[in-house]
Amino acid sequence: MQKEKVNNLQPTALIFSRGIQKIPHLASFFPNERLAFYRPWLKFRANKVLGWGRRPSTKKARAYAAQHNLLFVALEDGFLRSIGLGVEGYPPLSLVYDNVGIYYDTRSPSQLELLLLAQDVKPPQEAKQARDLILQARLSKYNQALDFSGSFTKPAVLVVDQTFGDMAVKCGQADDSHFQAMLQAAIAENPHSIIVVKTHPDVLSGKKKGYLTLQENLPDNVQILAEDVNPLSLIAQVEKVYCVTSQMGFEALLAGKKVVTFGVPWFAGWGVTEDRHPQAKALAQSKRRKVRSVLQLFYVAYFQYSRYINPNTGQAGTIFDVIDYLTRMKELNNRLRGHLYCVGISLWKRAVIRPFFNLPSCKLHFVSNIAKLNGKKWEKSDRLLVWGTGNATALDYANQHDIAVLRMEDGFIRSVGLGSNLVAPLSLVCDDLGIYFNAQSPSRLEQILQTQAFSEGDLAQAAQLQQVLIAQHIGKYNVGCRQFILPQTNKTKILVVGQVEDDASIQNGSPEIFTNLGLLKAVRVANPQAYIVYKPHPDVVSGNRVGHIPPEQAVKFADQIANSENVLDCIQAVDEVHTMTSLAGFEALLRGKKVYCYGLPFYAGWGLTMDKLPITRRMRKLTLLELIAGTLIHYPQYVNPHTGTFTNALSAVYLLKQQRKSLKHSGIYRNRLAKQWDKLKHLMTALKK
Repeated sequence: MQKEKVNNLQPTALIFSRGIQKIPHLASFFPNERLAFYRPWLKFRANKVLGWGRRPSTKKARAYAAQHNLLFVALEDGFLRSIGLGVEGYPPLSLVYDNVGIYYDTRSPSQLELLLLAQDVKPPQEAKQARDLILQARLSKYNQALDFSGSFTKPAVLVVDQTFGDMAVKCGQADDSHFQAMLQAAIAENPHSIIVVKTHPDVLSGKKKGYLTLQENLPDNVQILAEDVNPLSLIAQVEKVYCVTSQMGFEALLAGKKVVTFGVPWFAGWGVTEDRHPQAKALAQSKRRKVRSVLQLFYVAYFQYSRYINPNTGQAGTIFDVIDYLTRMKELNNRLRGHLYCVGISLWKRAVIRPFFNLPSCKLHFVSNIAKLNGKKWEKSDRLLVWGTGNATALDYANQHDIAVLRMEDGFIRSVGLGSNLVAPLSLVCDDLGIYFNAQSPSRLEQILQTQAFSEGDLAQAAQLQQVLIAQHIGKYNVGCRQFILPQTNKTKILVVGQVEDDASIQNGSPEIFTNLGLLKAVRVANPQAYIVYKPHPDVVSGNRVGHIPPEQAVKFADQIANSENVLDCIQAVDEVHTMTSLAGFEALLRGKKVYCYGLPFYAGWGLTMDKLPITRRMRKLTLLELIAGTLIHYPQYVNPHTGTFTNALSAVYLLKQQRKSLKHSGIYRNRLAKQWDKLKHLMTALKK
């Protein structure tokens, strides 16, 4: 947000609330407006004042607007808000903007109400598309909860509690008596059903209390649901929903359920609910209401009334940006749910890892050594978090105590610079089944590639990602400086990709050929007339890792050695790529090259490569776009290093592009001082946590 002195020639939206001021990417919700935080000693040429809903804290802002004859605009969280709770610090990804009233205050008109009255036509197709995506992913205002896993022995109806003193209750013309009436009506009208009373997530977190959670002497068929569950997953299990003003009532409408209201929520009176409150019935007969379909209500509320940011970039976005982000974050949050104990990670590296686990249901703990865990009482959801295949001590401990292991590794779109040079990654993979480079057992990536029903959206994103990766010349490490040049030749041009020989991907994925020299010899024997280029791994060229072939040996089998060149330039120049397990094989597939695999990399066995070894587990034949979608969209997680927040693969590519522009050397070599300086920065960050 802009905080400098405001140009008096440009009208300004004034903000009094420090809470609003602290919303990340606030200006992106207002791309056509200038924002300024009010200071009494500065003069503003303002045309409006922004405040948070009907909160008492807006009194000063409303008074200032009235005194200066300015428009007051009420802001509130949108209906698809965040992955976690606002009370736990998760910022909003959507806001509503109301210059008439506010949607939950049905005592007077709101901008949402006026938009609905004007909505006489059938909503566009994108409204149905967004609704279906929300129902499919079971997205709600908050999205940290697991799906409801229980079942009911009888038909069930849902009674929705709310937080005590919620402004939406008061402004929805309701109080404690309406909650009591709702519960009694649900009991009386459904004598043969189970009555499920759902508490609010803020109540479960201990931050607030509810209206119905302290009820006593309830009938046997009333069940208080004292656990945080995904609203739509619970709604799917019931036949009817009773609410006062809760947004869960509208979500139930989206899911096709009958809804009975006891307050006056924004969605009451439009002909889609059974309304019991006298004011709701009166409202339905007034000029403030017309008959509207659920899809019309959805389109106006979620498309026209709400504003969104693109969570991946922090810029102005659309509802589809938020739906896609929340769907991915919800899946990741569930995969990493529980207490994770990371053993033996150095202090400086903890700061690098931590943002990748900043999720509402993931609790990350760093432990200096495995002995620190002796005597701990392990819960079912607790897991050990290890790097790669893990060390023997940690794995033995996990096996002895029957603890699940979660493995992490660098992602496939990693950085500008080498990990061995202490350059932090933009992406990690966290695998709860195995790890992608270990073909000896299944991994989460293999399961995704084997079973995922890739959507049209997945394939469209994969196609866009492929185009951008090629156009921006982005790979894993993005190092190397000299443009690669091949001599004119009619021979088949083959790139042989070297690797770090003690790398786990070789040890666990290339049982027959496991040295760079062995690979180079095998390729030459099979292709005696080809023009062969050998490309050593940059970690080997830098001197940080093992796998060096002396030049006098390499030239016996290779026609050319590419030490400093970027591997993507090399791939682009040749006809074929031959590798044991290198990621360069995947990058070559992206660029339309023929790829020969001498080991068992994650991209082999799907019908896209020429494989020297069989992988019988991999039965499915994939298209290239399906391979890209599984490998780069569904499997890794990406973090913006500047903000520490999650992003997506496409945004990561652009971040790497910007980093590479600022690089003044090849990225392969890095002096000790630069390494130690980065190490110190990571250490300082870790100590602040």
